[in-house]
Amino acid sequence: MSDEVAAAKEAASRYKSSDGDGAGPPTVFDKLLSGEWPCKSARSHCCHPQNRDGLTKLSNAREDQKDVLGHLMYVAQMVGKKECPDGFRIVINDGEHGAQSVYHLHLHVMGGRQMGWPPG
Repeated sequence: MSDEVAAAKEAASRYKSSDGDGAGPPTVFDKLLSGEWPCKSARSHCCHPQNRDGLTKLSNAREDQKDVLGHLMYVAQMVGKKECPDGFRIVINDGEHGAQSVYHLHLHVMGGRQMGWPPG
């Protein structure tokens, strides 16, 4: 089993066993945004909503969250065009089988090299 798959299985277990609203434990993004973990720069190649509001996974998205989902895609393309002008890929991992290891919806912007398909 790859490290990525093992991390996803562990994170899914923590998420599924969490109390309350099913949001799971605070994520790296929650800790950075709250100031619990200091961060001098918010610049990242990972775009995410400031408030999870239940958006732990793409498959949890509600109709009233369409605007934030569109905004995330817009911000991701802005990052992609700036950092990877020759092209980029946007990835969203969803759930255990999607190798999601952070339960705070986020988009990975990847580039800087020729991508292939299937990825790997």
